Amino acid sequence: MPNVSPAGPPMAASPLTVAVLEIDAYASTLGWDQPARLFALVDTARLRAQEPGLASQLGLDDTAAPAAPLTPIEQDELPAGTALDEFLGTIAWPDAVAGCAMTVERLMLPPSAEASVPEGLSDKQLTQWVARHPDRQEVRMTVAVLRDGARESAVRLREKDSPTEVLTGAGLVPGLAEALAATFEA
Repeated sequence: MPNVSPAGPPMAASPLTVAVLEIDAYASTLGWDQPARLFALVDTARLRAQEPGLASQLGLDDTAAPAAPLTPIEQDELPAGTALDEFLGTIAWPDAVAGCAMTVERLMLPPSAEASVPEGLSDKQLTQWVARHPDRQEVRMTVAVLRDGARESAVRLREKDSPTEVLTGAGLVPGLAEALAATFEA
């Protein structure tokens, strides 16, 4: 069941939930109308031990300070003009990467509008129809998966752009979670 997060992660939040909320908070500082962003999720303790220089660059070199178990590391920008599913199909992660996450902005319609969708529209026509619909909602979805299959998502509505209004749950964006999980299948 989705949760609404308080100003910070819930006290009993899993490391994956903490990472998703950290990425959502980061994306919110960049504003809206941003491109999709991809993140590697690495084990923080392993990063500190094996890559102390990188850990230092990320502000994780103080081993006395508590750090989240997973550290998100933003990857290079996604290639312009490439479909998201095609791009994700080209990714292969090194063993040091425990998981990955992505933020994506989309237009969504409430379930009540689904019955009014015209039949026989191409993907492009459907996108245009949704963009003109008066009940459309702009959302930012942050989805993360781990190699072991764990999943987490955060969804933020543009009209309720507040850290206290972020919905979280493992099954909120199943299609993107499946696509991200496929990047670990070899």
